[in-house]
Amino acid sequence: MESASTTAAATGKMFKSRIEIDARYGRSLVTTDPVKKGEIVVDELPFAIGPKSGGIVCLGCYMPLAFGEDGDSLDRCDTCDWPLCSACLDSPVHEGECKIFAEANVRFAGNVGEDGICAQLDCITPLRVLLAKEAYPERWEKEVAPMEYHDKERRANEEIWHADLVNIAHYLRGPCKLAERFSEDLIMQVVGILEVNAFEGRTQQGHTFRALYPITGILSHNCVPNTMRSIYPSEDYRIRLRAMVDLEAGQQLQHSYSYTLNGTAQRQEHLKAGKYFICDCKRCKDPTELGTNFSTFKCSKCEDGWLLCQNPLDPRTEWRCTLCEFKTSNDAVNKALAVIQAEVAEVQALPMSGERLQQTEALLKKYRVVLHPLHYIQIGLKQNLIEMYGRVQGYEMVELPDVLLERKEEICRQVLRVLNVFEPGLSRTKATILYELHVPIVLLAKSGFIAGVLGGVKLKEQLEEAIAVLKECVETLQHEDQQSHEGVLGLVAKQAMEQLMQSVEGLEGV
Repeated sequence: MESASTTAAATGKMFKSRIEIDARYGRSLVTTDPVKKGEIVVDELPFAIGPKSGGIVCLGCYMPLAFGEDGDSLDRCDTCDWPLCSACLDSPVHEGECKIFAEANVRFAGNVGEDGICAQLDCITPLRVLLAKEAYPERWEKEVAPMEYHDKERRANEEIWHADLVNIAHYLRGPCKLAERFSEDLIMQVVGILEVNAFEGRTQQGHTFRALYPITGILSHNCVPNTMRSIYPSEDYRIRLRAMVDLEAGQQLQHSYSYTLNGTAQRQEHLKAGKYFICDCKRCKDPTELGTNFSTFKCSKCEDGWLLCQNPLDPRTEWRCTLCEFKTSNDAVNKALAVIQAEVAEVQALPMSGERLQQTEALLKKYRVVLHPLHYIQIGLKQNLIEMYGRVQGYEMVELPDVLLERKEEICRQVLRVLNVFEPGLSRTKATILYELHVPIVLLAKSGFIAGVLGGVKLKEQLEEAIAVLKECVETLQHEDQQSHEGVLGLVAKQAMEQLMQSVEGLEGV
């Protein structure tokens, strides 16, 4: 990986897009020309990169490190004594803070709180941004300083604000002896910029980090995004922003800053707490969430009615049945959700096993009379099942009977119904489910052919459907870093697709 200074020096490139000042959205990105699905609209290197808040990690590769109760560990930098694995002892990304810690004689204590967070490491990413500002003031002034950081709103949350003030600003200005270089206001501005604008990614080894991309960070939010971002650890953590679907000239580029497979209330809570705004996109304003019924309950008073909130953006909204006169309060719905989510969390805490699979199926059945089949809780459980069917003991793929292969195919298609609405076009999540879907399609086709239930023509049709599923999967994952988990999956999917195409060719004339 390049050093922080080299990374910060490189500005991003925009393709068929430009920065626009909007009265409502502030700075945003819009297309200047029509953009085809898959085309790159932004390509940039990070201004700074570092660990996200959490436990003790290596400051070079972000791998979790084990420290004893006394803070003792072999994984420390020879110069500054801060956490660094043996493979990263010469990592350029650590050079800046290493010099500061060594000169100030600031040792790493290795303390982790009851919440699993090592507060001492919270200063690393902000410090790297500050060092990049010093090295490249022009890029700071042009690209980073104008980024939103919601100082007033952040100060309103006194507990978090005070923790950041003590653990980051006071720590850097006090023990680290940087008071003459960085003011308290500047440090807290950087903390706010990171909180509101930083992206989370994974290294080639799967370790999480966060990085600041000043151009990509301008992107406006929508709960149905039209762009997909991919981070390339093998290319110095470069980010590329692509159109998920065909875009028209003058169209705003949008990404989702919340998890698209959360319900409206959960997305709103996340956006308000972390990004300091309320989303009023088309999906958020629609009680049915664009016809998916993703937050819909079954009416408890009639046979076929559905319980919908009347105004998803109002926390005091009523919920009313679509058929009968029954209505209830939002508080009552939230209490019911809390009970369900607690039970779901208990099952999800179990290790991956046949028991967890069985209990997940039992939960789906239990709440079938309470929740819409496509409710986000049901979809989340089905995602867990997709991962378990074919992998856990007693349910390995080669052992699955046709009825369970049909079950896996069914739940894959249900999850895809939702994803096709919320993440249209290119979607990594959708690509993963598509890969899972092709397996039962192929195995059921072969099983039916061997049993004499399917003839050659029908077998060919089903294999061609599996090829089409894999083709869509490959179309998305071909854009990922080929050394990442998604990139490797894309290569595996391509090989499977080519093998199926050869099999279909062999069926000609059968």
